[in-house]
Amino acid sequence: MIPLVKEVSEDNLVSSIKDWLAGGQLRRLTFVTSLDGKQLAVLLLDPLSGAAELWFTPLKGNSYKSLTLSFASCHWFERAVWDMFGLEPIGHPRLKHLLLHESYEANYYPLRANDLLCQATENDRCYKFLEVKGEGVYEIPVGPIHAGIIEPGHFRFSCFGENILNLEIRLGYLHRGIEKKLTEVDWKKARFVAEAAASDTAVANALAHAIAVESICEIDVPPLADALRTIALELERLSMHIIDVGGMAADIGFLGVSSSMSRLRGKSLEIAQALSGNRFMRGFVTPGGVSLYRAEEIGGIRANLKELANELKPVLNLFRENQTAIERMASIGVISKALVEDFGIVGVAARATDVAYDTRQYFRQGLYPEFAPNVTVADSGDILARTLVRMGEIDTSIKVIDRVLDSLDGNSCSVELPKKLRADMVGLGVVEAFRGELIHLMCTDSSGKIKRYAIKDPSQNNWTALSIAIRNNLIADFPLCNKSFSLSYGGNDL
Repeated sequence: MIPLVKEVSEDNLVSSIKDWLAGGQLRRLTFVTSLDGKQLAVLLLDPLSGAAELWFTPLKGNSYKSLTLSFASCHWFERAVWDMFGLEPIGHPRLKHLLLHESYEANYYPLRANDLLCQATENDRCYKFLEVKGEGVYEIPVGPIHAGIIEPGHFRFSCFGENILNLEIRLGYLHRGIEKKLTEVDWKKARFVAEAAASDTAVANALAHAIAVESICEIDVPPLADALRTIALELERLSMHIIDVGGMAADIGFLGVSSSMSRLRGKSLEIAQALSGNRFMRGFVTPGGVSLYRAEEIGGIRANLKELANELKPVLNLFRENQTAIERMASIGVISKALVEDFGIVGVAARATDVAYDTRQYFRQGLYPEFAPNVTVADSGDILARTLVRMGEIDTSIKVIDRVLDSLDGNSCSVELPKKLRADMVGLGVVEAFRGELIHLMCTDSSGKIKRYAIKDPSQNNWTALSIAIRNNLIADFPLCNKSFSLSYGGNDL
């Protein structure tokens, strides 16, 4: 997708955004970033038209009036902009470093233009947690190193008795400089970096990257490639939802369901291997199409998918109908529909509050929106609702894959790419990953080189929801609540 690019002055930015959002249903302020620290870049999506606009606002100095004061959904992105570009959002209600910790130089801004480095403001990198005061209030620090293989992140609980009064989440321990690296590697090899942004979301990241590149190159992939991409995207959603539902059962102590889901996830990964040559489908989706098509495997994929669906059904029903499991998940970790709309929460967490936003319904990605399934929603906003949405999406992913398998036609699965990217262009990829709305934004310079590459992982929208959901719940409820959001540390840290 090529977004409409326009320039909006700093004085008119807030009012212009408000007017634009009021101009149509479902319109979203999706993302805030910068190219090089000389301007703000605001990405706006209009789902009903399937279009996007990218607004650039030139800045005169190293600060601007915080957009968070008018649009709460910007608060996380403005923290990242401060870290990466040194642009301070004046008036931000909770301005704290997001990605760069104390070990970095105070005036180090890795994505800021070199000629602006001397103008950067000295800032103290000391991170101060919110202190909750009162007799009997105490803190529980957890992480950043956790048991098992979970990624690193620090959770600071302020508690009274067994009740959580506040949770502050500190991330950034996995910051790898992915966005900068994507401007340094050869653009034809950038796909390997892009799909590694979050390793459990390899297909969705690879697809968003491919769509952005193909938009700039003005190429269309063969219908067979679109079909195979759709199957891969749904296989990734299927395998991750299976393991997440199994993880919910494990945290409840429902080990029969947990063990069965682990085994069934293995079956979904075997189908992925038959399709792509490896279980996590790395290197399968490429700009221009897909890397291989093995027609001889399609019959086996169809048979194994049917077998997987038959084996999943009784296990999911057992979990869905168990009264103990229901009571353990109901009315815990609740977020409201109003919170979702104000903070731009996406994916399963949003759909569990009856917000039916799913980018597959609106934006071109594989065979979508033509093959988009009905959106699975629930309305209680609690752990149970998020689990039921995942179960529903397991069913719809299987149905989509089965339908696409019946539509496969042709043998061509890729087209040749041009030798260079078009100059001074902006390409945008919007994909519904298993966690929600995923954005890849690519800008080229006058020579066709990538000058800015930005990724908006769905977890960046949703970490705030976890902090709010667990308030006034028991400490013992946190592992289950955390699992129900299934957020990515690496997807945030980039």
